[in-house]
Amino acid sequence: MSANSGINWIDQTFDFCVKLLIDIANMMGITYEEINVWLFVVIWPLLSLVLFAEVIRLRIKKDL
Repeated sequence: MSANSGINWIDQTFDFCVKLLIDIANMMGITYEEINVWLFVVIWPLLSLVLFAEVIRLRIKKDL
């Protein structure tokens, strides 16, 4: 798989990230698709919710 956006640094960054995910998936014994789902459908949204809750908690704490 190789990026083809026409912007060299974007293509290189994308290719590096895809290769990294493939290597990590292979080390974990899962597929590239599985690691994508874990990262971008499970972990990222959960972390976003935790960070959002922390911002709310800190704003409430500041106002007290």
